[in-house]
Amino acid sequence: MKGLLKYLSPFAPDQSGAAGVLYDLGGITVICDAGGCTGNICGFDEPRWFVRKSAIFSAGLRDMDAILGRDDRLIEKLKDTAQKVDAQFAAIIGTPVPAVIATDFRALKRMGEKRCGLPVITVECTGTKLYDAGEEETYMELFRTFVDPNSQAKENAIGVIGATPLNISSVLADQKIRKALKAEGYEHVYCYGMGDGLDALKKAATVTKNLVIAPSGLKAAKYMKKTYGIPYETAYPILDEALKERLSDLGSKKVLVIHQQVLANEIRKEIRKQQDVDVTVASWFMLKKELRQPQDVILKTESGFTEYIKQENFDVILGDRYLRRALKDYQGEFIHVPHFAVSGEYEHDNGEIGI
Repeated sequence: MKGLLKYLSPFAPDQSGAAGVLYDLGGITVICDAGGCTGNICGFDEPRWFVRKSAIFSAGLRDMDAILGRDDRLIEKLKDTAQKVDAQFAAIIGTPVPAVIATDFRALKRMGEKRCGLPVITVECTGTKLYDAGEEETYMELFRTFVDPNSQAKENAIGVIGATPLNISSVLADQKIRKALKAEGYEHVYCYGMGDGLDALKKAATVTKNLVIAPSGLKAAKYMKKTYGIPYETAYPILDEALKERLSDLGSKKVLVIHQQVLANEIRKEIRKQQDVDVTVASWFMLKKELRQPQDVILKTESGFTEYIKQENFDVILGDRYLRRALKDYQGEFIHVPHFAVSGEYEHDNGEIGI
């Protein structure tokens, strides 16, 4: 049966990715659901709850609200919240319920802005896609809506797109990224959606370059290049030093790296610095054509994943250890590289990995 999971759990969905991008931006985030999707986002897909809060609400849709499309009730709740929360904007994120009843998100946007007096963006998630799809759409909505084209350009300024715990598996990722990029000579580092608020995003047209650290940020980087002429590159500047040490002596082994594409490509690059090693990148998530090599593989089903591993006989696999649940017969070396969107494991303040 296609899509059947016997050993793995479902990965973080698109509405979780959307909420993750919005978490630190200082807005009101409304999950258009009955409560279940918001519970999953806040309880399982957002580790920043352990260190700081965000204004995330459930629309609390009841059966008849959904069936009859009572959008006015949602807008009234949003208006009431806007009067109590000091926010710069509001965002309404879709879930399976509004997707099934064909909710008009453009109408929600117009009604929300008229009644609440705040800019409103909408992200039409369906719950059927994965987290990176939600991130990609949210980045695009934010850059199209809030970037100030009249901002004065700054020297030695860089923007970072794609930094979320779902991509990086750390609640301190923004601090590590700033440290790494400032060591390279950048004076201003804007980490959009993690650590920096809406004011930084408004200044996105002032940077000299954008750094894309996950494939979900690539579309927004292309938009910024087309609209404002800002160049971009893809790289992952905070690859763990202990992991680099393990990668330095793989000899002539056949290696598979499973993660989000930019991080996986960085691991491949690190492996090939001193060794001519056969390295394949695979992902359950986006594999952008321009970042992909011919041998790279998109993973779609659990059964297809296990069969692929059996056929290819990899000596070493790098990926989240949770994936080993589906690889009962694998006898090679498995190097743990946590991916929060897969397992819910992230790096703690002391550098240890846990849930």
